[in-house]
Amino acid sequence: MMKLDELRNYCLEKKAATDDFPFDDVTMVIKVGDKMFALIAIDNDPLSINLKCDPLIAEGLREKYNSVTPGYHMNKKHWNTVIMDNTIPQKIIKGMIDDSYDLVLSKLSKKNRNTIIKR
Repeated sequence: MMKLDELRNYCLEKKAATDDFPFDDVTMVIKVGDKMFALIAIDNDPLSINLKCDPLIAEGLREKYNSVTPGYHMNKKHWNTVIMDNTIPQKIIKGMIDDSYDLVLSKLSKKNRNTIIKR
């Protein structure tokens, strides 16, 4: 099961990724540029993470895994909440994080995106 430090570190390995707590003391927000790609509920046991996802893929993940649900407090079409209860292989979770990052990065302005990619 991925622990908080593993989740956070994996997200922050992405180019230009930063983290902060803009909403409260228990919701870690991880951004690329000025856009969120992951929100980690650090006080949940087990941990949960919200990730952006292509709507068709999001539906498939929800059907395949009971621990993937429509994004809590997010646009239910584009975000999933993933409960870190050890029922999803770590490789799949990392892939979901990668996809979320890539989706958000692709929506940044061309100038911002190019600056990040060239780092």
